[in-house]
Amino acid sequence: MIKLWFKSGSPWIWLNAAAVSVCMLMVVGVLGLVIVRGVGHFWPSQVVQFSYQEEGKQPQTIIGEKVDSSVMPALMAKSAGHKMTDNEETLIQYLIKVGNRDVTGTDFRWIEERNIKERSEPLELMVIERREWGNFYGRLLEVKEAGNTLATGADAWSVLQVKLAEVLVVYKQIAHLEKKEIGAINYGLERLRLKQKRLQLDKQWDEAAKQQIASETAAYDVKYKEYQAQLATLYQQIRRCTLVAETESGTQIKIPLNKVVRAFQPNAMSVLDKIVHYGVKVVEFLTEDPREANTEGGIFPAIFGTIMMVMMMSVIVTPFGVIAAVYLREYAKQGFVTRLIRIAVNNLAGVPSVVYGVFGLGFFVYILGGNIDQLFFPESLPAPVFGTPGLLWASITLALLTLPVVIVSTEEGLARIPSSIREGSLALGATKLETLWLTVLPMASPAMMTGLILAVARAAGEVAPLMLVGVVKLAPTLPLDGNFPFLHLDRKFMHLGFHIYDVGFQSPNVEAARPLVYATALLLVLVIIGLNLAAIIIRNNLREKYRALEG
Repeated sequence: MIKLWFKSGSPWIWLNAAAVSVCMLMVVGVLGLVIVRGVGHFWPSQVVQFSYQEEGKQPQTIIGEKVDSSVMPALMAKSAGHKMTDNEETLIQYLIKVGNRDVTGTDFRWIEERNIKERSEPLELMVIERREWGNFYGRLLEVKEAGNTLATGADAWSVLQVKLAEVLVVYKQIAHLEKKEIGAINYGLERLRLKQKRLQLDKQWDEAAKQQIASETAAYDVKYKEYQAQLATLYQQIRRCTLVAETESGTQIKIPLNKVVRAFQPNAMSVLDKIVHYGVKVVEFLTEDPREANTEGGIFPAIFGTIMMVMMMSVIVTPFGVIAAVYLREYAKQGFVTRLIRIAVNNLAGVPSVVYGVFGLGFFVYILGGNIDQLFFPESLPAPVFGTPGLLWASITLALLTLPVVIVSTEEGLARIPSSIREGSLALGATKLETLWLTVLPMASPAMMTGLILAVARAAGEVAPLMLVGVVKLAPTLPLDGNFPFLHLDRKFMHLGFHIYDVGFQSPNVEAARPLVYATALLLVLVIIGLNLAAIIIRNNLREKYRALEG
């Protein structure tokens, strides 16, 4: 009976089902962990005030957010250097985010539960998100403007919110002037400099050209001086206001409002207030630029760079993959050479991605990009234009990486189309090209989309090759902006996968960056799912359209 059961194949079916179930459970578990840690990062936690006293030391007050806890057996605690009594079986510790890095030198601190004398959550405790030095935890004492006290005590909080809102409006105006207006002027001046050098190289640098360049430069200078005057006025406005706060140790510290992103009192917030705060933080995370070495702020440049690179990769890989598959299936003579090519294509799909990165750096960047610079951009030399890693080379490298997937998928789709379809089209007088273009390729389009889906899923998560051919820790400008030619293929860009690696493993403040790693990982998964869903919807529509014809 057992032999017959094995011969029937049922054990292998159950074994496959168990393996698939285990894989699904692992995927769901990983996604659940990422979702819980990533989504919870933006919720305003309660700020706790601890009355803390270690053995043989003076009592102290600790203010901060409870981030994590640890339960350590007594034997392990003793081996780690903790003093344990005979009655203590475990050592319970809490990781507290105390902030105030500019005062204490650290953002986090471990405390032992046995040394906590009292804990409370006073309503007046506040959290200040700063552009530098991380969060500040403490109490608000007063708000000043131009050295004069505007409010103290209970009235200070409402005055702070009003003044902070005014400063944030001015700060956005400054950011717009510096990044958009003055950035456009700098870009225009650089183009004029390159134009002048190009005219000199071409022996066309005459008086007419000098006058034209001088007039355009003078126009830029006039605009630049106007913007500089506006910036000086705006900077005077935002530097007038400061707040005075008290730390946990009683130290008073002055914080300029132009260094503050937001201030809130989580212990005094209602559930509705926290939901609104949560939404604002999520929107900031999706739309703002990073700050504090990528450990704070948003990740919009990384989102934009990831989507832009995947879209360019898709545009490049699809026609090449389809043309290669059509040639192998429809035109090439089926023999030893064709089988060898198919084996090579399948083997290319298993090559480590970093090898493609090395190839892209050596061939696309140094050889191809270097020759393009010498032929078309001699005025920029020795500074490279395309002879340096950038968006174009990253997209082509990933297109080469995912090309075997598209070829194999498209070729399988072409093989499933009955030969009678081709013969019927030819019998009606259509040429082979017309049959291929009007009948065979439309029917094989669902298979092409399947290959594209697999290519997008792999390319969006790749990091190793991108580190060599274009991705950077922080890109000062996006590859797409309002300056001609609008899409700058030579620029470096940010990527969600590399952002996760950089923040998680290269950050000087790992504990502060850990929640952001989970949030970014969750967003990367959602971006890949979104791109795949779009391709799946298109594929299903094409499949329904040609289902009757396939039948």
